[in-house]
Amino acid sequence: MPEGKRILVVDDEIHIRRFLKVTLEANGYHVLEASTAKDGIYKAATDRPDAIVLDLGLPDMDGGAVLKQVREWSAVPVIILSVRDDEKGKVAALDAGADDYVVKPFGVNELIARLRVALRHGLDGADDIKEFENGELFVDLVNRIVKVGGLPVKLTATEYSLLIQFVKNAGKVLTHRHLMREIWGPYREDETQYLRVYVAQLRKKLETDPARPKLFITESGVGYRMPVAE
Repeated sequence: MPEGKRILVVDDEIHIRRFLKVTLEANGYHVLEASTAKDGIYKAATDRPDAIVLDLGLPDMDGGAVLKQVREWSAVPVIILSVRDDEKGKVAALDAGADDYVVKPFGVNELIARLRVALRHGLDGADDIKEFENGELFVDLVNRIVKVGGLPVKLTATEYSLLIQFVKNAGKVLTHRHLMREIWGPYREDETQYLRVYVAQLRKKLETDPARPKLFITESGVGYRMPVAE
């Protein structure tokens, strides 16, 4: 049980807040509530929650603006929970620093799973990772060794750099823009084809069945995610 973990729910719909409070507390979390952007920012600063579940459609300010303000001084995991399902909006929120994006109506089990991953990522200290395991995948970041099922796999420098982005952000949605910027720096929109090529190569080398990937999942129109094996 995640005893003591405080989750700040920022949503103007009281029935959503009540539902999340009951659900999260049943799973061992302590829930803080805010119905406005102003109150959410205040509680994020004063109560220092371990994670934030943030609605975008707040009455006094867009949730995206709340995220930007919080990101100026905190790296707390933030999961967007919104009825907005457009790709542009998702990409904007993720690029602004959201750890994940869940669309209403949502599945409780999915939200809990994504929250658990976001909390784990926030505690891991991703920049200090020395070894990483996820299912059959093993990565030794110190010695740049990659194995699948105990067998070494050779990756090109670019493939390895891309893999490390997934390793350090396991469980998070990584947008095309983020990955392109981190691997290739400044780029043109028509160059995103390179990313698809390299993700395909990683799947071919690291997935048991590249046609049914489990390590590098496509988030349609947004980017990719590496799910974390339980």
